[in-house]
Amino acid sequence: MAKPSDELIKLCRAAIEAERVATSEPYTQEGWAAWMEAAKTFQAAVTAEAAQEPKQSRLGLEQAAKKAVLHPE
Repeated sequence: MAKPSDELIKLCRAAIEAERVATSEPYTQEGWAAWMEAAKTFQAAVTAEAAQEPKQSRLGLEQAAKKAVLHPE
């Protein structure tokens, strides 16, 4: 299984928290802007980190980061 960096886990946590805040209220473009920016930053970091290791699966890395945040063992 892929091993996400601490920074990637931190960015994932920020995106998930921003989603929680955004979806706790009725939709507004301004209300969701922080979530969209955090998700964009996380996705860019996943792509960059996956590119560092030739055999690293981008999807596997993203899933590992989300699992670490949502389902810590």
